[in-house]
Amino acid sequence: MTEPLTLYKLMVLYMLNQVQFPLTNSQMLSFFLDNEYTDYFTFQQAINELVDAGLILTESRHNSSHYTITEAGGETLSYFSSSISQAIIDEMDDFLRENHVKLRNESGITSEYYKSGQEYTVRCQVKEGRNLLFALEVSVPNKEQAIAVCNNWAKSSQDIYSFAVKSLFK
Repeated sequence: MTEPLTLYKLMVLYMLNQVQFPLTNSQMLSFFLDNEYTDYFTFQQAINELVDAGLILTESRHNSSHYTITEAGGETLSYFSSSISQAIIDEMDDFLRENHVKLRNESGITSEYYKSGQEYTVRCQVKEGRNLLFALEVSVPNKEQAIAVCNNWAKSSQDIYSFAVKSLFK
């Protein structure tokens, strides 16, 4: 019988192995909490131990952590995936299938800002998997506007991307 914490780690590895883009902490946590597998603190412990072991990588973007599986994580999963019951695999597969577009968009549409002299630069991106489809950098006078641009990018990126591509191909 697999210990619960070990099972949660394997489940995280499985989820990350099934997608071609990073998943956020909150995306995976929602699956674990909605299906009542564990609580927030145990989930965070599993994530932290996976990062510490080099089985997953973390990248912080605009107040959220994005995770990808490493080669060592994939190898570990291949050795121990039989420890995950078929019922749990089916639940994870259903979750990923039903939420694929939403998860991909949340992960692929990013923005961040940094101080650049007296102003702030906001970097906005649209990615598909590991491929960069579109990037935009905007200079704004203050931190409040930088935050507003980051927040609005998540809502408007598809329209801006479509407009730019149509305009460039005229």
